[in-house]
Amino acid sequence: MKEAQPAEAHYINFAELSKAQQATVNTWVNHAIHATEHALGQLKQSHIIIELYPKYFTLEPVPWASVIRGNQDGVELHFNRYASAATLIQDWTLYHELAHLYHPLFNYQDFWVSEGLATYLQNVIMFNAGLISRAEFTHRLWSGLQRGKLQTRSINHKLYAVTENMWSLKAQQRVYWTGAAFFIEAEIALNSQRSPRYTVSELLKQYQKCCRSQNMQAKAFMSELDKISQTAIFSNLYQKYKARTDFPTITKEQISQLHF
Repeated sequence: MKEAQPAEAHYINFAELSKAQQATVNTWVNHAIHATEHALGQLKQSHIIIELYPKYFTLEPVPWASVIRGNQDGVELHFNRYASAATLIQDWTLYHELAHLYHPLFNYQDFWVSEGLATYLQNVIMFNAGLISRAEFTHRLWSGLQRGKLQTRSINHKLYAVTENMWSLKAQQRVYWTGAAFFIEAEIALNSQRSPRYTVSELLKQYQKCCRSQNMQAKAFMSELDKISQTAIFSNLYQKYKARTDFPTITKEQISQLHF
């Protein structure tokens, strides 16, 4: 059987870079695609549009990025044109954006699902690629949950309402990390299953093969994950989370013991 080929990067604005910078970007992007597909399975699409916006003055390797949705989904990258490949590879941003390509575009009130999934998975991808240790994996998730918990004290409306007004409320910590907590809690529940036993990553691999679509309600996405896992974990958690006003309780020990 012919081995599946990784998704190929198709660049926009590549010519704006010097030959050396092109080589750096190629190394970075190809590493990220390989690491992501290793963790989450092969993407359904054969190529990924990578729209490049190199910056001269920025304190961060990748100050901003976003997903481009269309017939072929892609990623818009704003990055420090002088950053080394090693520095860019260690940055979490591209793994986060590539993780978004594994789920459909949801309605805005359900962006807590998409941002939570990508936030959780960026750490799974980086751990599997050997970029962070298990201790660092636990630390990053635990620290993020604490930021989300802190912001929930002052922004304690229903989650879907907060998500719809995330930018005006500046509620990114509440939205992203409640969503991440959702998938951590789902992972904990999956870990407790005897048979069949899946992880969130394994479910996404199967989802790419059977059910991936461009647009889907988050509720329907949960139903598909439930069908694959032969559980009701995701639908039940979705009903529990979407209108909650508190922050979920997840312990550091639970994160450290996750099988993903």
